[in-house]
Amino acid sequence: MITKRTVLNEAQLELLDLVSVMDSKEEIEGLRKAITDYLGSQLKGELDKLWANGTLNEEKVESFRTLHERTPYHKEKVSC
Repeated sequence: MITKRTVLNEAQLELLDLVSVMDSKEEIEGLRKAITDYLGSQLKGELDKLWANGTLNEEKVESFRTLHERTPYHKEKVSC
């Protein structure tokens, strides 16, 4: 039997350390909110950079309305 090991990065280890002292769902929900707020702030910053350098503009955003990118699935006959 092969055992697969997962290596955690520094951020994951830090989160595990923080969560280990939490006793209630409210505390965990507070941490979840703090993390999602942080990630939302980071995303907004990246979008602001794209807008400022012209990579993202009103025309590009409007083009997303009609964008249909789907993975083509090809059914192949499988013989049993």
